[in-house]
Amino acid sequence: MENDLHHRIVHAILEIDEEETLKLTKESLEKLPPEKVISALSEGLRQMGDLFEKGQRYIPELVIAAEFVDKAFKILEPHLRQGEERKAGGWKGAKVVVATVEGDIHDLGKNLVSTMLSAAGFQVIDLGKDVSAETIVSKVEETDAQVVGLSALLTTTMAHQEEVIKLLTKRGIREKVKVIVGGAPASQSWAEQIGADAYAENAMEAVRKVKALLGGEP
Repeated sequence: MENDLHHRIVHAILEIDEEETLKLTKESLEKLPPEKVISALSEGLRQMGDLFEKGQRYIPELVIAAEFVDKAFKILEPHLRQGEERKAGGWKGAKVVVATVEGDIHDLGKNLVSTMLSAAGFQVIDLGKDVSAETIVSKVEETDAQVVGLSALLTTTMAHQEEVIKLLTKRGIREKVKVIVGGAPASQSWAEQIGADAYAENAMEAVRKVKALLGGEP
Protein backbone atom coordinates (compact mmCIF):
# COMPACT_ATOMS: atom_id res chain seq x y z
CA MET A 1 0.00 0.00 0.00
CA GLU A 2 2.70 2.48 1.06
CA ASN A 3 4.92 1.80 -1.95
CA ASP A 4 1.96 2.04 -4.31
CA LEU A 5 0.88 5.43 -3.01
CA HIS A 6 4.47 6.67 -3.02
CA HIS A 7 4.86 5.63 -6.66
CA ARG A 8 1.54 7.21 -7.68
CA ILE A 9 2.39 10.53 -6.04
CA VAL A 10 5.80 10.63 -7.71
CA HIS A 11 4.23 9.74 -11.06
CA ALA A 12 1.58 12.47 -10.71
CA ILE A 13 4.26 15.08 -10.06
CA LEU A 14 6.33 13.93 -13.03
CA GLU A 15 3.18 14.16 -15.18
CA ILE A 16 2.62 17.71 -13.85
CA ASP A 17 -0.84 16.63 -12.68
CA GLU A 18 -1.88 18.98 -9.90
CA GLU A 19 -5.35 17.53 -9.40
CA GLU A 20 -4.05 13.97 -9.02
CA THR A 21 -1.21 15.03 -6.71
CA LEU A 22 -3.54 16.85 -4.33
CA LYS A 23 -6.09 14.02 -4.43
CA LEU A 24 -3.42 11.43 -3.63
CA THR A 25 -2.02 13.60 -0.84
CA LYS A 26 -5.42 13.67 0.87
CA GLU A 27 -5.95 9.96 0.23
CA SER A 28 -2.52 9.07 1.61
CA LEU A 29 -3.18 10.91 4.87
CA GLU A 30 -5.90 8.37 5.65
CA LYS A 31 -3.42 5.50 5.39
CA LEU A 32 0.11 6.83 6.01
CA PRO A 33 1.93 9.12 8.48
CA PRO A 34 2.36 12.63 7.01
CA GLU A 35 6.15 12.15 7.01
CA LYS A 36 5.74 9.32 4.47
CA VAL A 37 3.65 11.58 2.23
CA ILE A 38 6.32 14.28 2.47
CA SER A 39 8.89 11.71 1.40
CA ALA A 40 6.90 10.92 -1.75
CA LEU A 41 6.35 14.59 -2.62
CA SER A 42 10.03 15.35 -2.09
CA GLU A 43 11.04 12.39 -4.24
CA GLY A 44 8.79 13.60 -7.05
CA LEU A 45 10.41 17.02 -7.02
CA ARG A 46 13.89 15.49 -6.85
CA GLN A 47 13.19 13.39 -9.93
CA MET A 48 11.79 16.48 -11.70
CA GLY A 49 15.08 18.23 -10.96
CA ASP A 50 17.03 15.28 -12.35
CA LEU A 51 14.99 15.33 -15.55
CA PHE A 52 15.53 19.09 -15.85
CA GLU A 53 19.29 18.61 -15.62
CA LYS A 54 19.05 16.04 -18.42
CA GLY A 55 17.09 18.47 -20.60
CA GLN A 56 13.89 16.43 -20.37
CA ARG A 57 11.94 19.03 -18.38
CA TYR A 58 11.80 22.81 -18.65
CA ILE A 59 11.75 25.66 -16.16
CA PRO A 60 7.98 26.42 -16.53
CA GLU A 61 7.24 22.77 -15.73
CA LEU A 62 9.46 22.89 -12.66
CA VAL A 63 7.76 26.06 -11.44
CA ILE A 64 4.26 24.63 -11.92
CA ALA A 65 5.17 21.40 -10.14
CA ALA A 66 6.79 23.28 -7.26
CA GLU A 67 3.68 25.43 -6.84
CA PHE A 68 1.23 22.56 -6.57
CA VAL A 69 3.53 20.51 -4.37
CA ASP A 70 3.61 23.52 -2.06
CA LYS A 71 -0.21 23.29 -1.95
CA ALA A 72 0.15 19.63 -1.00
CA PHE A 73 2.52 20.57 1.84
CA LYS A 74 -0.09 23.01 3.15
CA ILE A 75 -2.61 20.13 3.26
CA LEU A 76 -0.11 18.20 5.38
CA GLU A 77 0.76 21.01 7.77
CA PRO A 78 -2.17 20.64 10.24
CA HIS A 79 -1.51 16.90 10.50
CA LEU A 80 2.18 17.49 11.19
CA ARG A 81 1.28 20.03 13.83
CA GLN A 82 -1.12 17.64 15.57
CA GLY A 83 1.47 14.89 15.69
CA GLU A 84 4.22 17.07 17.09
CA GLU A 85 1.94 18.62 19.70
CA ARG A 86 1.11 15.16 20.96
CA LYS A 87 4.79 14.26 21.16
CA ALA A 88 6.41 17.36 22.63
CA GLY A 89 5.15 20.75 23.57
CA GLY A 90 8.49 21.69 25.11
CA TRP A 91 9.89 23.12 21.87
CA LYS A 92 7.40 25.96 21.76
CA GLY A 93 8.96 29.36 22.16
CA ALA A 94 12.39 28.70 20.66
CA LYS A 95 12.86 31.17 17.80
CA VAL A 96 14.29 30.21 14.43
CA VAL A 97 14.99 32.72 11.67
CA VAL A 98 14.76 31.03 8.26
CA ALA A 99 15.68 32.49 4.86
CA THR A 100 16.82 31.70 1.35
CA VAL A 101 19.98 33.75 0.92
CA GLU A 102 20.56 36.76 -1.31
CA GLY A 103 20.42 36.18 -5.06
CA ASP A 104 18.47 32.92 -4.74
CA ILE A 105 14.75 32.81 -5.52
CA HIS A 106 14.19 29.11 -4.79
CA ASP A 107 12.09 28.68 -1.67
CA LEU A 108 10.20 25.38 -1.83
CA GLY A 109 12.69 23.52 0.36
CA LYS A 110 12.92 26.46 2.74
CA ASN A 111 9.12 26.59 2.98
CA LEU A 112 8.98 22.93 3.91
CA VAL A 113 11.62 23.43 6.60
CA SER A 114 9.57 26.33 8.00
CA THR A 115 6.43 24.20 8.02
CA MET A 116 8.15 21.28 9.75
CA LEU A 117 9.79 23.51 12.36
CA SER A 118 6.48 25.24 13.09
CA ALA A 119 4.81 21.86 13.43
CA ALA A 120 7.50 20.84 15.93
CA GLY A 121 6.61 23.82 18.11
CA PHE A 122 9.28 26.32 17.16
CA GLN A 123 8.50 29.98 16.61
CA VAL A 124 9.58 30.44 12.99
CA ILE A 125 10.40 33.83 11.50
CA ASP A 126 10.44 33.14 7.77
CA LEU A 127 12.08 36.01 5.88
CA GLY A 128 11.36 34.53 2.45
CA LYS A 129 13.77 34.35 -0.48
CA ASP A 130 16.58 36.51 -1.85
CA VAL A 131 17.33 37.89 1.61
CA SER A 132 20.50 39.86 2.35
CA ALA A 133 22.88 38.98 5.17
CA GLU A 134 22.18 42.36 6.74
CA THR A 135 18.44 41.68 6.85
CA ILE A 136 18.94 38.22 8.33
CA VAL A 137 21.34 39.34 11.04
CA SER A 138 19.21 42.37 11.91
CA LYS A 139 16.20 40.10 12.38
CA VAL A 140 18.26 37.82 14.66
CA GLU A 141 19.20 40.84 16.77
CA GLU A 142 15.63 42.11 16.82
CA THR A 143 14.05 38.77 17.84
CA ASP A 144 16.86 37.24 19.93
CA ALA A 145 16.51 34.10 17.81
CA GLN A 146 18.40 31.04 18.97
CA VAL A 147 18.80 29.49 15.52
CA VAL A 148 19.28 30.67 11.93
CA GLY A 149 18.42 28.41 9.01
CA LEU A 150 20.00 29.36 5.67
CA SER A 151 18.97 27.84 2.35
CA ALA A 152 20.85 28.11 -0.94
CA LEU A 153 19.92 26.19 -4.07
CA LEU A 154 22.63 27.57 -6.36
CA THR A 155 26.40 27.24 -6.19
CA THR A 156 26.56 30.93 -7.10
CA THR A 157 24.61 31.97 -3.99
CA MET A 158 25.87 29.56 -1.33
CA ALA A 159 28.71 31.93 -0.43
CA HIS A 160 26.06 34.19 1.11
CA GLN A 161 25.56 31.54 3.81
CA GLU A 162 29.13 32.19 4.89
CA GLU A 163 28.53 35.93 4.63
CA VAL A 164 25.75 35.67 7.22
CA ILE A 165 28.03 33.79 9.63
CA LYS A 166 30.78 36.38 9.21
CA LEU A 167 28.32 39.21 9.88
CA LEU A 168 26.99 37.46 13.00
CA THR A 169 30.59 37.30 14.21
CA LYS A 170 31.23 40.94 13.34
CA ARG A 171 28.14 42.00 15.29
CA GLY A 172 29.34 40.00 18.31
CA ILE A 173 26.36 37.63 18.45
CA ARG A 174 27.75 34.51 16.75
CA GLU A 175 28.12 32.67 20.05
CA LYS A 176 24.47 33.34 20.91
CA VAL A 177 22.93 31.75 17.81
CA LYS A 178 23.22 28.37 16.11
CA VAL A 179 23.47 28.28 12.32
CA ILE A 180 22.16 25.43 10.18
CA VAL A 181 22.60 25.37 6.39
CA GLY A 182 20.95 23.42 3.61
CA GLY A 183 20.19 23.33 -0.10
CA ALA A 184 21.32 21.30 -3.08
CA PRO A 185 24.95 22.54 -3.27
CA ALA A 186 25.47 22.50 0.51
CA SER A 187 27.02 19.58 2.40
CA GLN A 188 28.44 18.64 5.77
CA SER A 189 31.94 19.58 4.60
CA TRP A 190 30.65 22.96 3.38
CA ALA A 191 29.02 23.58 6.77
CA GLU A 192 32.29 22.79 8.50
CA GLN A 193 34.25 24.97 6.07
CA ILE A 194 32.16 28.09 6.73
CA GLY A 195 31.78 27.51 10.46
CA ALA A 196 28.09 26.56 10.52
CA ASP A 197 26.86 24.46 13.43
CA ALA A 198 24.98 21.92 11.32
CA TYR A 199 23.93 20.81 7.85
CA ALA A 200 20.58 19.23 6.98
CA GLU A 201 19.85 17.36 3.78
CA ASN A 202 16.07 17.64 4.09
CA ALA A 203 13.32 19.17 6.20
CA MET A 204 12.87 16.26 8.58
CA GLU A 205 16.60 16.16 9.26
CA ALA A 206 16.55 19.93 9.79
CA VAL A 207 14.05 19.54 12.63
CA ARG A 208 16.16 16.83 14.27
CA LYS A 209 19.33 18.90 13.92
CA VAL A 210 17.73 22.08 15.33
CA LYS A 211 16.46 20.13 18.35
CA ALA A 212 19.94 18.69 18.85
CA LEU A 213 21.55 22.13 18.58
CA LEU A 214 19.32 23.35 21.38
CA GLY A 215 20.28 20.46 23.61
CA GLY A 216 17.35 18.23 22.82
CA GLU A 217 17.00 14.88 21.12
CA PRO A 218 19.23 14.27 18.06
